[in-house]
This record gives sequence, C-alpha cells and structure tokens, in this order.
Amino acid sequence: MLTLKLCARAEQDGLPVFFYGATQSMLDGMRKNLLKTHPKLIIAGMEPSKFRRLNAREKIELADRIRSSGATMLFVGLGCPRQEIFVYEFRDLLPMPALAVGAAFTFISGELRHAPLWIENMGMEWLFRFCMEPRRLWRRHVYHNPAYATLVTLQLLGLRSFDPNGVSPRSELLYG
Repeated sequence: MLTLKLCARAEQDGLPVFFYGATQSMLDGMRKNLLKTHPKLIIAGMEPSKFRRLNAREKIELADRIRSSGATMLFVGLGCPRQEIFVYEFRDLLPMPALAVGAAFTFISGELRHAPLWIENMGMEWLFRFCMEPRRLWRRHVYHNPAYATLVTLQLLGLRSFDPNGVSPRSELLYG
C-alpha cells in the first residue's frame, strides 16, 4: 500500500506526517498500528473529519494547524470523491504534498480487511472491496466509475477539454 511505503520512507528520513479524516477512534487505531511497524515515524498530527464541508474560517484554521505541526506530508482519508475535493481546495493553502489515500486509514486502523496480495496484483482490489461493502460502494461502481471513464476517454480523444480553474464541485459530491 502506497501510504505505508510513504510512511516507511518518512520514518527513514525523519519527515513528520499529518493525517486528516475518519473518526478519532480510527485515527487512534492507526497511530497504534503505525507505531508498531514504524516506531520512529514522526506523527506531527492527526485530526478527525467533521463529516461536513468546512467553512472558510475552518479551512484557514485547519491549514494553519497542519502547517504549524511541522508536517512535510499530509494524508487525507475522507472517502471518494470528498478527499480529492479536499486536496484540490487546500492546494494553495498548504506547502506540502497532500495525498488522497482512499481506504488506507480504514485498512491501517484494522477496521477493514485488506485484499490478499494476489487480488491486489491482479488489479481487482476494487472488486474485493465491493464484495466487502456492497451497500456503501454500489453507487460508485455503477454510476461514478463509468462516468469517469467516459470523461477521460473523451478528453484523451480530444473531443472534450476541461478547465479546472474556478470550477466548484457539485454539492451532492461533497459531504452528503
């Protein structure tokens, strides 16, 4: 898992990291499990999600807390597409890489079983996760994935282009 590889490298290089998202209990489980496998990892901070869109003042305050923590890397675990929107909205507020890490928090905390390596190697982890959480993930696989693939294909074929500047995400994608 990329998140664990980056944590291992951060531990090796003495780089502090920050985790944003999930619940406090999940973050506590993550801290415990990360420090078992990476005892010298510097966790500059962990903050749970508010499970809603942050207002302008809260965004500035959160960005200030992350910056002042001394972190050199931010891991965001809010679920798709909320985490990608968060990373996009904070791109100018934070002077560090911010990575949307999917279900990494859930896996690292031990709250969700990770796919076996052979399934990962086949590129079928999405199917494993779908089988584990069909009620939560069905909409993503039925609606969002085909829509995403269609838009990427149109862009690759030069039939459509998208200007990301000034575009706000649709409200139903945010925290609903």
